[in-house]
Amino acid sequence: MAANTSNGALAREEVAKHASQEDCWVVLNGEAYDLSGFLDEHPGGAGIIVKYAGRDASRAFNPLHPKDIVKSLPKDAHKGPVAGEAPAEPAKEEDEEEDDGDDEEIPDIGQMVNVWDFEVVAKKKVTKEAWAYLMSGADDELAFRENHAAFHRVFLKPKVLVDVEKIDMSSTILGHKVTIPMYITATALGRLYHEDGEVCLTRGAHRAGVVQMCPTLASATMDEMHAARAPGQPQWWQLYVNKSRDVTQEVVQKAERLGFSGLFITVDAPQLGRRERDMRQKAKMTASLQTKQSTKIDKSQGTARAISSFIDPSLSWKDIPWFQSITKMPIMLKGVQTGEDAIRSYEMGVDGIFVSNHGGRQLDFARSGIEMLVECMDALHGIGADLKKFHVFVDGGFRRGSDLFKALALGAEAVGVGRPALVGMAAYGEEGVEQIFQIFKDELEMHMRLMGTPTIADMKPEMVITKNVADHFAQTPMDHLTSQTYSPLALAASRL
Repeated sequence: MAANTSNGALAREEVAKHASQEDCWVVLNGEAYDLSGFLDEHPGGAGIIVKYAGRDASRAFNPLHPKDIVKSLPKDAHKGPVAGEAPAEPAKEEDEEEDDGDDEEIPDIGQMVNVWDFEVVAKKKVTKEAWAYLMSGADDELAFRENHAAFHRVFLKPKVLVDVEKIDMSSTILGHKVTIPMYITATALGRLYHEDGEVCLTRGAHRAGVVQMCPTLASATMDEMHAARAPGQPQWWQLYVNKSRDVTQEVVQKAERLGFSGLFITVDAPQLGRRERDMRQKAKMTASLQTKQSTKIDKSQGTARAISSFIDPSLSWKDIPWFQSITKMPIMLKGVQTGEDAIRSYEMGVDGIFVSNHGGRQLDFARSGIEMLVECMDALHGIGADLKKFHVFVDGGFRRGSDLFKALALGAEAVGVGRPALVGMAAYGEEGVEQIFQIFKDELEMHMRLMGTPTIADMKPEMVITKNVADHFAQTPMDHLTSQTYSPLALAASRL
């Protein structure tokens, strides 16, 4: 018989008696749960749960899971409320870093001069595992590094003596008026970086006047993100396609009922990439697995692998008509990387593409977003695509207003940022998210004046040149895709 307090709640001493793999109770947000029968099903392995057997696991649980996920447990797993506050956290474990003096006062947000500055503050405020997950790329991380490095090979041709007293960078993307043609792209596990997770991003997006793309693998629920938005605030839904089409349809149609105004289907992730920096941190976390579990759980897979077991690797072009039949939301394909696939997307009748290499986290040696954008735009122009109706977005390594200018001039309708938004949130909460976009606005305003482009419409491909991209087109002719082999960009670059 469980020992109860006078008010009927379980005593924490009673929970502490159930502290083994065979009899594993944990406390989550003031409620006790018997997770003994769930250990083998936990995507992150049994070890991390057993580590908290008989104890309060709320602080480890909340950054990674929506709080209402416990409702999916069998009813008999719930043992009831627990009396008293959670005990103080124990001292750091031996495998954690020693204090390195990072407890100095956090600088005022006004001292953040550029987007990179936020990383210094954010790294001090999150766990090693969270930082490794955020900053990891696939394999040797070349694609991760190249996403931004590629911008250094793209140069600008400014116009002079243009009246640029008034600068207007506002835009309309998928029918929504925004202060700058940018959006927060989908990123997983927001509570690793802030206690409110994606809800904090919702508030930050509203303050910045940009759209939030809400992720399938969020720490917050769809309902929580929806409830947090301001009246009229736009949100899009990013979809990892579940192996169960019934589940997928339920998610898509719920998003539409709630008012999400765009469906972004991730198409570049039939398997999530090997992110070794993340994997090493996860290996430490699960190193205490019992022998019984060691043969069942791959301890080297990391957070990314642990959360991706439901993604359907059989997703293909033949599924696109089905998606078009179950929703009236605009459908964008997220992760298109070639001219061929840009053309096929257009021919399939979707509403647009999102040119992206998944932040360099999927296929190492995939080209940068800015390089892929040139090929995709060239291919679409070559078939006479109606780019007023077919939308092209891009992400990947955008950290400067100059990066943003280059993509917009090359034809992108909007630019997404993921890591910068999370870093801003980790450092300063929703104010940090707003300030990240304010820095982009300040830098873009300067570039629009210096380039002689008072509006977004004044930005043209011939203002952006790169010999490297022209060389790529010379080596890989696009005749089999288009009747117009060379883009304005390539022609301009050929004159260098």
